[in-house]
Amino acid sequence: MKQKLIVFSGAGMSAESGINTFRDSGGLWENNLIEDVATPSAWASNPERVQRFYNSRRKQILEAQPNNAHFSVKELEKHCDVQVITQNIDDLHERAGSTNVLHLHGNITFSKSSGPNQETVYYPIEGWELKMSDKCPEGYTLRPHVVWFGETVPMYEEAIALMQKANILIVIGSSLQVYPAAGLVHFAPKDCKKILIDPNGDSLNISNEFELIKKGASEGLQTFLKRL
Repeated sequence: MKQKLIVFSGAGMSAESGINTFRDSGGLWENNLIEDVATPSAWASNPERVQRFYNSRRKQILEAQPNNAHFSVKELEKHCDVQVITQNIDDLHERAGSTNVLHLHGNITFSKSSGPNQETVYYPIEGWELKMSDKCPEGYTLRPHVVWFGETVPMYEEAIALMQKANILIVIGSSLQVYPAAGLVHFAPKDCKKILIDPNGDSLNISNEFELIKKGASEGLQTFLKRL
């Protein structure tokens, strides 16, 4: 039986594809303050601005391509039972061929209702643009399927259950500083082999349970694959 391998990926996973986060630019996300585009209050006060921002993000993501790190995760499936748990809202893991991907913070290529039953149905978006005139069957404007700051993480409990079954955990491209997502690693079993792939990993406050591969995403995953 194949070992259960969890790949826990963050923004650094997609950096080689040209997708950045607000943390790369001093709290600005493409020249926008986070509180202006990525919070429930931002949507309540100026939904058009939020919609424009995520349309721009979606367009960028759709134009980006999976990088070697994404393809290496797919290659891991030859050796292990691989489950990806990602903090990223892009679909690059899926486009690289990974078959089991859980998005903690949503998937920007989908929309959901802005009404009270947001997590019931997710609607695929054709192309990059979601319009204010696009409505769910209940008549509410469709918003990006993204977990904003201050919102709960609907997939968290499912992610915990997956993490508890891990034989191997690879954390890649995540500083393990964003909660509650970062807390997931604490649910991995004590005897689980834990690996952090990060070129700046020695500057992070991480448990000594983790073996550090001090390389970027693509190179670090190739190092791990060679061991298999």
